[in-house]
Parts: sequence; C-alpha cells; structure tokens
Amino acid sequence: QVQLVESGGGLVQAGGSLRLSCAASRSIFSINTMGWYRQGPGKQRELVADITSGGSINYADSVKGRFTISRDNAKNTVNLQMNSLKPEDTAVYYCRVTTNRYIYYWGQGTQVTVSS
Repeated sequence: QVQLVESGGGLVQAGGSLRLSCAASRSIFSINTMGWYRQGPGKQRELVADITSGGSINYADSVKGRFTISRDNAKNTVNLQMNSLKPEDTAVYYCRVTTNRYIYYWGQGTQVTVSS
C-alpha cells in the first residue's frame, strides 16, 4: 500500500525552478509535520524544510529565501517550490510525514538535477 506519492522532480539549469508535490494516503491518520529531505551524492540525508499542522515552518539555511514549503491539510499534500536552483541542490528529494504519535513515513524519492 503506497503511503506517500511524490512528483515534480527533473532536470533544470542553474537559476531555474521546480515544484515538488507529495500526497499522503488517507490511511495515515493524525498527521503533524510534513516535510522534505534530500540526499546528495556521497552525502547524508538532510532536512530541507518542514511544516507543522499549525503552520510553523523550518528551513535549512542553505535554502532560505529560495525554497518555499506549503501544505494543504484538507488534501494531505505538501509542496516545495524551489527557485534559483543551484548545482549543489542536486539530490534525491524525499517527502516525510510524521504523525502525532511520532510514527513517520517516507516517500520513494524523486531526483532533482541542476546543471551548471
């Protein structure tokens, strides 16, 4: 049973934009935090941005001012608008959802490649 479905990755030139979307299955109850992580080549997975059900947002310093996270609680979706992309943003991006009981789910990952 697929819990999280991601879309929107791809190849873009430096300075370009991409929008990632993640839809959480209705079988996931009491979602608290929804967010995006990424793992670049040879690097550990890191938080990009997350947003709580109350609207509190957290961004990695490296993406502040360029990326915007948003969510639709009624639809169980979270989006990541990525502008002014840089080659160092190249990574597999993963959606993660955490429930009020601290159970978390990962998406399958979507590749973002930024060419210089």
